[in-house]
Amino acid sequence: MSNTIIQGIVAIFDRDNIDTDQIIPTEYLKSIKKFGFGDYLFDGWRYLDQGQLGMTLDDREVNKDFILNQKPYDEAKILLTRNNFGCGSSREHAVWALRDFGFQAVIASSFGDIFYNNCFKNSVLPLKLTKQEINSLFMLANDNPLSFEIDLKGKELKVNSDLIIPFKVDINLVNRIIHNLDDVDITLQDKALIKDFEINYKVSRPWIFIENNKR
Repeated sequence: MSNTIIQGIVAIFDRDNIDTDQIIPTEYLKSIKKFGFGDYLFDGWRYLDQGQLGMTLDDREVNKDFILNQKPYDEAKILLTRNNFGCGSSREHAVWALRDFGFQAVIASSFGDIFYNNCFKNSVLPLKLTKQEINSLFMLANDNPLSFEIDLKGKELKVNSDLIIPFKVDINLVNRIIHNLDDVDITLQDKALIKDFEINYKVSRPWIFIENNKR
């Protein structure tokens, strides 16, 4: 199954340097599951009470002034922000939380390097645009709720009929999102080559496997 179009409501965070601790605080990193972090996204801004692992949105005192607690932004698919998004620690949980909330793309002028790579591993597009382009999008999005369309194959961001912004992204990275591939899936694409290597390795170094069989 492939996904070449990302489309949906845009939520805006007009600030720089949003780090991974703000995206998901440390107390939620105790879980090593890859899913189920959507309710903890932007926990310190989204709620008025102190949360803990296992609590859900229904258990919490919601900050009604926070954009993701307001309609239609509570169903946003695209996040528009500023510079250096996802900086700080390398926690992959930050991307899991964004993805589990429903975000399929984050648009910013720059990203933390590790966060950027983690996004592609988890089917979230980190879309880099120039600061001038980001400013233009904020001017539009500040007035009324907007819906953007991102064409992954065509590498274009469609804001409206008059504004289409081309972007650059490595084709190997964007294919991860189009085909929903993680590192294991990428490795298994070479399954036949790996099998051939194992067979040839045993033939060329049989003494290694003889010793292992004796143990």
